[in-house]
Amino acid sequence: PKYLPVTPYMRRASDTVGAATLAAFRAEPQAVTRYQMDYARPSQGAIRAAYQAQAPAFDGFAEAPSARVEEMPEEVVTDAPLGAARAQIHENYIVAQTEHGMVIVDQHAAHERLVLERLRAAGAGSKAAAAQALLLPEVVELDEPACDRLEERLGQLAGYGLALERFGPGAMLVRSVPAALAHGDVQALVRDVADDLAANDDALLLGERLDHVLATMACHGSVRAGRSLSVAEMNALLREMEITPRSGQCNHGRPTWVKLAHGDIEKLFGRR
Repeated sequence: PKYLPVTPYMRRASDTVGAATLAAFRAEPQAVTRYQMDYARPSQGAIRAAYQAQAPAFDGFAEAPSARVEEMPEEVVTDAPLGAARAQIHENYIVAQTEHGMVIVDQHAAHERLVLERLRAAGAGSKAAAAQALLLPEVVELDEPACDRLEERLGQLAGYGLALERFGPGAMLVRSVPAALAHGDVQALVRDVADDLAANDDALLLGERLDHVLATMACHGSVRAGRSLSVAEMNALLREMEITPRSGQCNHGRPTWVKLAHGDIEKLFGRR
């Protein structure tokens, strides 16, 4: 098939929140009652005068609108499970058109899950994860206990592409980072990993500790809210979500996408 079907790995997160999504939509309250409309209808001249007295002349938006719509390329079709990207709202939500409705995607939550699954898959393989060597190794200063905890996990972290060395009592030398995190903040990454180990080192099993660390690392490699994406980037994100395990939920258990069927949309406007 041209596209993979929606798999159990995607968890159909939209199905669990669809009703709540519909309930969240509210029609705008009417400014006047029916009685006022029928029996106290002002003249058009009075309406115009009141509006002109209260509303300044429209001189363009003070700020750029937060919704951006781009023309969909002809070769992009909507028969894929998550459809074709049509717009980006508030620079965080992707609106996609499907054959039978629409899908809204939280770009940050979705990409964070994708990065986590890439790191997991790389760590589960027989070879070390792809790493991006730093042109100049970076020194991260930490307290001595934090350095001790990182030093105990050097081999495991290197397996995911994060290559560290002890650099004195209170510092770590970073030689490489996972390729998926190549453009992230190295200092913040190492500090957050150290904090995560400190918070969970005694309470969780080894595999669970590593999963927490990977989730922390994935956050640093994800597309942030507030980043403007092109149509090609949005569609690439949708296609990767369709083939990635557990992409229907973010790393914190929340849905990454919500589906509204055509019938649901019609209900919102009283057509059904």
